[in-house]
Amino acid sequence: MTTRREFIQKAALGTAAVTFSARSYSRILGANDRIRVGIVGYSDRFRGSLNQAFLSLAKEMNFEFTALSDIWSLRREAADKFYKERGINLKLYRNNEELYSAKDTDAVIISTADFQHALHCAEAVRAGRDAYVEKPFAETMTDARVALKAVQETGKIVQIGSQRRSAVNYIAANDYLNSGKFGKIVMVEMTWNVNQPGRWRRPGVVPLLKEADTDWKRYQMNRPAAAFDPRKYLEFRLFWPYSSGIPGQWMAHQIDTVHWFTKLAHPRSVAANGGIYLWKDGRTNFDTMTAVFEYGSPTNPDISFQVVYSSRFTNSAGGVKELYYSNGGMLNLDTNKITPEGGLQARDAKAMNMEANLLEPFDLPGIRVETAADTGGDSMTTAHMRNWMECVRTRKTPNADVIAGYNHSIANIMCTASLRTGEKATFDEKTQEVMAGGKVFQY
Repeated sequence: MTTRREFIQKAALGTAAVTFSARSYSRILGANDRIRVGIVGYSDRFRGSLNQAFLSLAKEMNFEFTALSDIWSLRREAADKFYKERGINLKLYRNNEELYSAKDTDAVIISTADFQHALHCAEAVRAGRDAYVEKPFAETMTDARVALKAVQETGKIVQIGSQRRSAVNYIAANDYLNSGKFGKIVMVEMTWNVNQPGRWRRPGVVPLLKEADTDWKRYQMNRPAAAFDPRKYLEFRLFWPYSSGIPGQWMAHQIDTVHWFTKLAHPRSVAANGGIYLWKDGRTNFDTMTAVFEYGSPTNPDISFQVVYSSRFTNSAGGVKELYYSNGGMLNLDTNKITPEGGLQARDAKAMNMEANLLEPFDLPGIRVETAADTGGDSMTTAHMRNWMECVRTRKTPNADVIAGYNHSIANIMCTASLRTGEKATFDEKTQEVMAGGKVFQY
């Protein structure tokens, strides 16, 4: 019998001994075939925007939910009740091994704990399924490399849940920045601020989770074995190494736009610090942090700039901001406006025998990111889900492919390494490892 750890390792690495493989499951899809989708993790995130986006598109795109995998019996029961009330009968599975051994799914939506995404992605594609994988893609480079290799070797369609890449205002911003009209990016400032003591807390649900009703060992996957703790199961975003917290949840979205807009894969270096300054509730991830990223092109010395990122749970002033600066002005993805604010004025230019440099005002299509939501408005998620569905049929590369997820993971892990070691973090291209204080960063 395959043990839990053997299953994880073999599914991720694609060894011949695994109980399922892409060869053992294949279904040739025609243009009019209905795509059968399994739910991997009936989480809060899934029950919100992901479920709504999928159901709003299912009939038009000819997709359907057919199965669900969740290791907690209470969530399986809740899902069964929810979907039966809507005329949808799901096959319920206790774990992913059972799900992939069956033949009732062509693709899956993965919305499990942060640290599980990459290995669950590897399991899915090795089992012959396309996947929509929530971000962060990975919280360690080991997991990121395993998942990247699996996706590249299988050729399956994988969309990472970086919804900004499907939003009309961000697409327009990317086009504008790459048109050359904006000029050289000289600085980026980003914030994600809330005042929510209950953010990522589940005090009403934690008492409901009993060890007998779930599979705690399977939940931990490749993390260090620990005693059962319902908080680390349900409030995982507060605890390292189950989540990096702010970097993986919020910064992952915003730093991804830097990579997309500039075509740079990852930072050169990151220096960060933070702490638990107010919400001392047993968490190990910070409630406040600030990081400075240095970006630069390895082939073009003229492309270099800083990103300053800050986030706090303790005061919401400033909200969500993404501000890109050039010598001629600013692109503001909060207001969706390009303005000459801060640009080189005539009086200052004249003193150096230069010309004024002021951008022409320009409005992007309007979508506003709300701090009350984890990842932005439903319109972003719906557009992103539609793109994934289209790519499952056409086999084209989705807007947020596996490389985008791998790259935002590098930035997140660099930030986490600096936060946890107090050292500046860098990235070793040869080994594909994050380094801090001259050592490979590990949890």
